[in-house]
Amino acid sequence: MTQTEPLTLPLDAWHRKHGARMVPFAGFAMPLQFAGILAEHEWTRTSASLFDVSHMGQISASGAGAIPLLESLLPTAVANLAPGRIRYALLLNEAGGIIDDLMLTRRAEDFLLIVNGATRLSDLAYMQGVAAPDAAVTLAEDQALLALQGPLAAKVLDALVPGIAALSFMTAAAFAWEGARLWISRSGYSGEDGFEISLPAAAATAFADALIADERCRPAGLGARDSLRLEAGLPLYGHDLDENTDPLSAGLGFALSPARMAAGGFNGHAALARLAAAGPTNLRVGLALEGRLPAREGAVVMHDGHEVGRVTSGGFSPSLSHPIALAFVPPALAKEGTSLTVQVRGKDLPARITPLPFVPHRYVRKGSV
Repeated sequence: MTQTEPLTLPLDAWHRKHGARMVPFAGFAMPLQFAGILAEHEWTRTSASLFDVSHMGQISASGAGAIPLLESLLPTAVANLAPGRIRYALLLNEAGGIIDDLMLTRRAEDFLLIVNGATRLSDLAYMQGVAAPDAAVTLAEDQALLALQGPLAAKVLDALVPGIAALSFMTAAAFAWEGARLWISRSGYSGEDGFEISLPAAAATAFADALIADERCRPAGLGARDSLRLEAGLPLYGHDLDENTDPLSAGLGFALSPARMAAGGFNGHAALARLAAAGPTNLRVGLALEGRLPAREGAVVMHDGHEVGRVTSGGFSPSLSHPIALAFVPPALAKEGTSLTVQVRGKDLPARITPLPFVPHRYVRKGSV
C-alpha cells in the first residue's frame, strides 16, 4: 500500500454495500453519507444513527506506572478517576498547546484513551517516548469503534445488549454480545444521547447488521457527524484546536484540574499558569450568521472594518435554518450579541456572537429506557 492510498475500516465493505459515498479522511476511506447529510442529521435528532468512528485511535496505558505517566502528560486528575468513569482530557506540549483532545476512561485493568484518527500514531509515539517505568502504552490494532447516537439510541442498543441503560453520561462498562467482548460508554460527539461501542473488528459487521435491523436505526456518515457536532458547539481537532491553541483560549478550561494546576507536574503547566495570570488574547466563540450562505474555515471575521479573527469551523445549521460558525476573536468582542461581519465569497455577511452550544445538548445523566 502506498502512502497515498487510504486505510480501510473494518466496515469498509459494509459501508459500500449500504450505498455509502466514500471519501478520504484522517488517512482512512470513510463514509461521507448514505441517504444524504440532511436526512441523516435529522434522523439522528429524532431517532438513532450508527456512525463508524473506527478511524479513531484506541490507546491503552497499563501497569503500575500508568498513572504517573498520564499525569505527566495530561492536566487531568487521573489518580482519582474511578473505574468506569470518563473524563475529557487534553494532551499538551510544553507551550501549553493542544497536541490532541481525547476521552480518558479508567477500566479495571488499564486506562483507555480514545484519540483522534489523524493524530493516533503521533500521540502513541509521543506517549511511548516519555520515560515511564512500569508503564505500557499500546494502540489497539484489531478493534472497531461504533457510535450510536440519538434520542432512541438507548432503546435500540438495550434490545441487543441488555443493561446498557444503567449507564449515565460519561460512564462506561464491559458487556458481551454473541461471545464478543464490548466496552460501551455513554458518550459521543453529536450533542445527543448516545453510546460508543468498542468491539473486536471481526464482530463489527454482524453487530452493525443487528443494529440497523431495528427500523429505528440507520447508518450515517461524516457529513452529519460534523453538522451535529458543530450545532453542539464542540471543537474539532485540526480545525478549532491545534498545537498553537491553548485550552483557555479554546474555552476548555474545564479540562484543567484545579488541583493539578496548583500542583503542576505536567507538560505545559508553566505556560498555562502564565496565560491564566495574563488572560488569553483570543477566545473561541459561536457566530450566528444571517442569510443562508455558510462561512467555512478560514473566512475572515471583521469588526469596524478591521480583521479581528478567522472562522475555524462553519456550515449551515439544519436545526436552526441559518449558518453558524466557530471562530476566535479578542476577549473584548467575545460577548453575547456583539455584531460582526464575516467575509464569504466577496460579501460581508452580518453575524453576531451567540452562546454555545448552538443547539442544547441532550445528554442523559441517569440511565433510562
